[in-house]
Amino acid sequence: MAKTIKVTQIRSVIGRPEVQKRTIQALGLGKINKTVEKTLTPQIEGMINKVNHLVTVTEG
Repeated sequence: MAKTIKVTQIRSVIGRPEVQKRTIQALGLGKINKTVEKTLTPQIEGMINKVNHLVTVTEG
């Protein structure tokens, strides 16, 4: 069974590099405290690793 995680944005993207802003957008985030559920795939895991200082991840 696929593992589901909840990703919550905890910090702003103001002043961050464009690549990090686009990664946050691609995850479906964009505002502080917004939470989305994602299936954990290698692609999603890599995106989270690139912006791990801006988000928190919980098992969901």
